[in-house]
Amino acid sequence: MLSALVIVFREVIEAGLIVGIVLAATKGVLGRGAWVAGGIAAGVAGACLVAGFAEELANLFQGSGQELFNASVLLLAVLMLTWHNVWMAGHGRQMAREMREMGAAVSAGQRTLTAMAIVVGVAVLREGSEVVLFLYGIAAQGGTTTVSMLAGGTLGLAAGAAVSALMYFGLLTIPAHRLFAVTGWLITLLAAGMASQAALFLQNAGSLQFWMMPLWDTSWLLSDDSLMGRLMHTLVGYTDQPDGLQLAAYLATIAVITVLMRVVNRPRPVRATLVHPAE
Repeated sequence: MLSALVIVFREVIEAGLIVGIVLAATKGVLGRGAWVAGGIAAGVAGACLVAGFAEELANLFQGSGQELFNASVLLLAVLMLTWHNVWMAGHGRQMAREMREMGAAVSAGQRTLTAMAIVVGVAVLREGSEVVLFLYGIAAQGGTTTVSMLAGGTLGLAAGAAVSALMYFGLLTIPAHRLFAVTGWLITLLAAGMASQAALFLQNAGSLQFWMMPLWDTSWLLSDDSLMGRLMHTLVGYTDQPDGLQLAAYLATIAVITVLMRVVNRPRPVRATLVHPAE
């Protein structure tokens, strides 16, 4: 029961933090709840499907199929998060102003909901498949009952959802005109962490065999296996022993998103209109 509780709690927090940030980032957009719920449902269905075919997936591409699949999923999420931040860079001020003045949802923000629903689905897919596989491994070892595993999983789900809700409501206390900036940076760090993790998966798959030497080791201070380490890994991409390629992917993602946001948000010069005098 305890092992199931810890596993489910840890994975629900990781997915829940992303869902909370997405909900906060799309505050005021009509229909965001339905889109996020759809992403969660798709992620759960995908996680069950992945878990069911985990062995076949792992055997693809000479045994590196699981790593390549994980890297592809993460890179898709990076693209969607980048798209959201770039779109918000051009429309965030308008949305914040209309939310402040009108107190109403801004329907124009629906353009980014598809991207964010995909991100939610990817997060739930990744963490949900891990939950299923971990719980299957616990059951295969024996010494536990289905009832105890179900009870532990339910308690872990409830506790993880509660922590995720606290994160979400904490973000909502931020004023609207600053909320988009805060969530924008959180999403940028999320994307950078996912890019770094994708680089590691590609290395494990044998695709990118360079810059593999660990640059430092902070496991003595904060281990990846600790609860706080997992939270920091989800929020800002923390890794206690990153290698050169992971760091390069992390910094490159931040740089690309930042540059694109500044380009989109750059004020455009107003062209003067010549007025011809009436003849």
